[in-house]
Amino acid sequence: MVKKTAFVSDFDGTITQEDFFWYVSKEYLSEQALKAWQLYLEGRETHLNALNRIFGQIRIPQKQFDAFIKQIPYDKAFPEIAALCAERKIPFYICSAGCDYYIDRIIGEDIKKFDIHLVTNHGVYSEQNGLEMLPQPKGSPYYNAEVGISKAAVVQKLKDEGYFVVFAGDGPPDAAPAALADVVFAKKMLLKLCMEQQIPCLEFKGFDEIFNYLKER
Repeated sequence: MVKKTAFVSDFDGTITQEDFFWYVSKEYLSEQALKAWQLYLEGRETHLNALNRIFGQIRIPQKQFDAFIKQIPYDKAFPEIAALCAERKIPFYICSAGCDYYIDRIIGEDIKKFDIHLVTNHGVYSEQNGLEMLPQPKGSPYYNAEVGISKAAVVQKLKDEGYFVVFAGDGPPDAAPAALADVVFAKKMLLKLCMEQQIPCLEFKGFDEIFNYLKER
């Protein structure tokens, strides 16, 4: 008997080409503003705190910030996968260590249209304090102190419910859910981590490859 399928995807660098903080820093921040990210890569800062330190330096009017967010490009095949999942009743989860503030402004219409489940941190923006990311409540089954949300918990929940889980990601927070998923599409740093940790994976460049896989299941 073929198991029912669920699809779980990272957002930053997976649905979009680059992480949101790279887009923001290139447009509005100095190289020094990214020092917190280097501390995270060295294991001296949590992912959540590093991004909050970077995003907290943004000082532009909200309308300008929102307009900037809305022009960020994302994978052309994303709407096709969303439509396919909706048509075939494949649960589609977007799990992000970023936040809903910018995700909603980039793909919010598709999230509503195709009934996509978004599991991420909550974002609040003001010109005085920048963008602040608030983690899932500690009582949430998806809470994680390091990044705010646990992608691995989402994958495990779906597996416990009997789903064959397809996962796509690109960064360090994606290694734990990748280790649990049945099929992994990986690129960038996640691809490297999967190879190092001997996690079976398929290298991908775009969502069209994942679309073709899901279409044939």
